[in-house]
Amino acid sequence: MGFPDPLVREAYLMAFDYINYVMAKPGIPVNPAPSRATASLRHAGDELLIRFPIFFRRWPHVFQDHFAPTRHRELAWSAVLSVFVLSGQLVLHCQESGMSDIPPRIQECVGSYVERVICPEIRDRGGWVSVKVLKLWTLIVMSLLRINPPC
Repeated sequence: MGFPDPLVREAYLMAFDYINYVMAKPGIPVNPAPSRATASLRHAGDELLIRFPIFFRRWPHVFQDHFAPTRHRELAWSAVLSVFVLSGQLVLHCQESGMSDIPPRIQECVGSYVERVICPEIRDRGGWVSVKVLKLWTLIVMSLLRINPPC
């Protein structure tokens, strides 16, 4: 991934890594996450799917509500996480339905979408691996699991 902008490069890395992670066959070891952001995404995605599986059956509403072109509010971190997790679920559906040519296109589309829509706000918050962003990812997962964050 030869993107000159490190933020965009990380966005594509996250899209490709998360989808490859989700598509891994049970019982076959998965490669380690290639970055702190991808490791955080894997963990947050797993926790979200365990806690709220029904939420991801309603994925069209998530995109409608959070990513409408006329959106004028601050981007919610749960919505950022949802883009990746929902793409993973879509890829699993394609894989189960014998559409093996679709996942690479989804990876590209998710990377492109994140680059256009999400990266500008991530940049304003200090990047994917800033302390602020990693803390927010942790707080999202903890709130979903109803765990009190450390003081």
